[in-house]
Amino acid sequence: MSECLFCKFVRHEIPTQIVYEDEQAFAFRDINPQAPIHILVVPRTHVANLAEMTHEHEGLMGHLLWVCAELARREGIEPEGYRVVANTNANAGQSVYHLHLHLLGGRTMGWPPG
Repeated sequence: MSECLFCKFVRHEIPTQIVYEDEQAFAFRDINPQAPIHILVVPRTHVANLAEMTHEHEGLMGHLLWVCAELARREGIEPEGYRVVANTNANAGQSVYHLHLHLLGGRTMGWPPG
């Protein structure tokens, strides 16, 4: 059993603002939002990051991206646009080592992002 913070959210051991959950995915509002809409979408299965993914995770990754698109529709940010980000390891800004996609929207996003 993982002691990872996001695993604890998935198991409902620590309260969080849940916006979506199914058998493969769990989504919640970021506690330090970087945009008006900032939702984290995580797999229920613990995978540290994209670097740890294997061929067997292809379906899971597709599902996580579908969840992002569905939540963008539900949150009303699809028409104007949104960003999906996956940080991998420290130099990219990953601080919790459980794969998570950031769904960001509700404002204009600049480029380059970092």
